[in-house]
This record gives sequence, structure tokens and C-alpha cells, in this order.
Amino acid sequence: MPDRYKLVIILSAAILVLDQVTKIWVESSLALGETRTVIPGFFNLVFVLNPGAAFGFLADLEGSLRTYFFLGATGLAVVLIIHLLRTVQRQDYYLFTALGLILGGALGNMIDRIRLGMVIDFLDFHLGSHHWPAFNVADIAISVGAVLLIVSFYKKKRHEADSD
Repeated sequence: MPDRYKLVIILSAAILVLDQVTKIWVESSLALGETRTVIPGFFNLVFVLNPGAAFGFLADLEGSLRTYFFLGATGLAVVLIIHLLRTVQRQDYYLFTALGLILGGALGNMIDRIRLGMVIDFLDFHLGSHHWPAFNVADIAISVGAVLLIVSFYKKKRHEADSD
């Protein structure tokens, strides 16, 4: 098995397990809608169910249609990740790390959608009147993975430009 497959599988499995363990902990430790202050004025733990995507995107879409849409989008992401793993020949650890993070995060949120029809969010940051919508470990992995994907593509373009 190529190293890139191992990296993606191990990283995605680690993210998936961490995501699900933290969500199970939240479900067992907090009541739905409960908030616990961790750092006053900055960080809370909350237990909310997000029917949409990031920032509530598509939250107003009818329940089963929304679930099918997100399951389809996750399936498409998995197919795209597998395609990239099979076709990319260069040793690009930014790319492989990004793919592992995105895959693990996508699968973590997909499990919630299958199980609950929604995603459990629990990390709640705010500063004064500025408030970031609650999110979870899967969302962090997807976001960091997206940034690393951009870095990977940027480095590839720079390498190609330097080779010319």
C-alpha cells in the first residue's frame, strides 16, 4: 500500500474517532441547548443540533431532502478524494494530509446525519459581541484540510512555474 494511502487512512480514521468520541461525550454530558462556560467571555461548550452545513447553510431545506443532499455531497467528496489519491503521482504531503482531514471530517458529520438527521456542534467561541457559530471536530478538520489543499495547489503551481 502506498504511503499516501496509509497517511490518508490513518489521519481520516483518527479524525473520525476523535469527532465521534467528542460528540458522544457532549451528548452524555450536556442537555440539548445547554451551555457551559469554559473561559468567560471567550469559549463555551454547548450542545446544539445543526440541521444545515457550516453556518446553517441549507438549514431551511426540508429534512429528508437536506439529509439526502448532504449524504450525496459527502459521497461525491469521498469519490473525489479516492480519485485524487489514485491519480496524483507526486509526493505531496500537504495534499495527502488535506485529503485525510477532509475525509475524516466529512465521514464524522455524515455519521451524525445518518444517525440524527443533523450534526452535533459544541465548540462555541465569542469575543465581546462577536460570536462564531458553534462547530465540531469534523468542521475543524474540514476547514484545516481545505487550507492545506489550497497550500498544496499553490505550491504545485509555484513548482511548475520554477521548472519552466
